[in-house]
Amino acid sequence: MKYKLLVLDIDGTVTNSKKQITEKTRNAILELQKSGIPVAIASGRAPQGIYSVAKALELDKFGSYIMPFNGARIINFKTEECIYSKTLPLHLPARLWRDAVENGIGIVTYDEKEVIAGTELDKYILLEAKIAGMPVVYHENFNTYVDFPVNKCLMTGEPEDLEALEPVFAQKYFHEAQIFRSEPYFLEATPKNVDKAYCLKHLLEILGIKREEMICCGDGFNDISMIQYAGLGVAMANAQEQVKAVADYVTVCDNDHDGIAEVIEKFF
Repeated sequence: MKYKLLVLDIDGTVTNSKKQITEKTRNAILELQKSGIPVAIASGRAPQGIYSVAKALELDKFGSYIMPFNGARIINFKTEECIYSKTLPLHLPARLWRDAVENGIGIVTYDEKEVIAGTELDKYILLEAKIAGMPVVYHENFNTYVDFPVNKCLMTGEPEDLEALEPVFAQKYFHEAQIFRSEPYFLEATPKNVDKAYCLKHLLEILGIKREEMICCGDGFNDISMIQYAGLGVAMANAQEQVKAVADYVTVCDNDHDGIAEVIEKFF
């Protein structure tokens, strides 16, 4: 199979444990794009949290796409045009906020400039703000303040707490949202039927590429859908075991040792 598109998650995949892109990985991705193969980024991050990575990989120069919020948006990175967006029902952030408060976990959402926290800042909310590259602001009246469309809410907490709450919330909001953990300490709420695979269906139509011609690489729970959907689904050596279980290929090298460069050298 001649592959025509490479799709990358960011954290734990294209970046190392220090949230950096190594020189070898960056050069491999640049050379792939120079050969005419587009590279897209699909991430749970807000758009602002993707920009620095996309610029480092020169996606604007080669005219590719970023898919923030686990695919709730698709943005042409060269033109900055949002070509697809799906948002949560307007009433849902307030309901999720009440559940977060009752269960003693954190919750945030996003506007174009800030991470909006509805609970006191915990270490995981601060981590998310750092990843997003935006300031975080606590709004005690989150339930009334967030009266505008948002692409996702993120709940934060200790892994064992979120593991217990995930099936409860997934069942409660089954008809209104996707509920899943992207990291052990992050519980995501995104629009119903939207995930990384869903948005890639739209992108493939735009690019005129078949899914069999696409390689998707990831390490987290939120990468499972696109890894299963891809022609070749790749799990990083450092991936969660559930991710490795559904992958067609597991890298020998982890994200700290240029696993993505390994994929490019082996399959392109």
